[in-house]
Amino acid sequence: MKLGTIVTAMITPFDASGEIDYREAARLAAWLVERGNDGLVIAGSTGEGQTLTPDERARLFASVKEALGDHAAVIANAGSNDTRDSVRSVKAAENAGADGILAVVPYYNKPPQSGMTAHFSAIAEATSLPVVIYNIPGRTAVNMLPETLLELARRHKNIAGVKESSGDLKQIGFILRDRAPGFSVWAGDDHLFLPCLAMGADGVVGVASHLCSREYVAMVAAYRNGDAAEAARIHRSLLPLIDALFATTSPIPVKWAMKQLGFNVGACRLPLDGMPEGLARNLHPLLAQYDYSRV
Repeated sequence: MKLGTIVTAMITPFDASGEIDYREAARLAAWLVERGNDGLVIAGSTGEGQTLTPDERARLFASVKEALGDHAAVIANAGSNDTRDSVRSVKAAENAGADGILAVVPYYNKPPQSGMTAHFSAIAEATSLPVVIYNIPGRTAVNMLPETLLELARRHKNIAGVKESSGDLKQIGFILRDRAPGFSVWAGDDHLFLPCLAMGADGVVGVASHLCSREYVAMVAAYRNGDAAEAARIHRSLLPLIDALFATTSPIPVKWAMKQLGFNVGACRLPLDGMPEGLARNLHPLLAQYDYSRV
């Protein structure tokens, strides 16, 4: 199964007691796919994956996969800063029915490039599923260099792509220039989706796509059909929404936004807290610009 072009890093719904609401997660996943997403990352950064227990993650993967079947790819976030724990999580995700694995560059312990190579080699060797590496230096404090990434893809055929959230268009350009056929590159920052698409990227793993997946589908279609001006118009129209969704730590704003649309997603788990009132006032009027009011 292809892992998708418009991929949303889905929020994780919690009930009033702070436990995962698996039924609501399945409902939200189906709603996102109906609105143009062809892949979902489950229990990623936006899904508060690092606050979920191994059993919670495995059950969440299985619940979403059961709800979606073959209608969209379920990409399970199984990476952590502990290689042995990551390998266990990868195997659990595969057993739960995931279609692919997302694994973040290890955070906090700041591995060198050689440590990253050994870490992701262990992950790739633990599964037959396609593995997407997630490079996000702003959260991990280390950057995977293009040569490290591409060497990993050369060594392991199931290292299938990268979610690139370095924010460095030059680095992303080098990856796109030097990648082998079949290796996918997803923009990991919503505001850089069109610039990355213009350089040859394959899609986005987004947060704003909870709300604007239809606009993203239209933007991709316009760009690929040669109408760069229309693609640019759509991109510019989305910038206020994207700006508001990242005005404080994600996923606080997007979780608040989805609650306004009628999803019972609950609050974030600590240490993430609630939506500041001022930011809510700024985001609320933007929601009406998207024809997604009926859930």
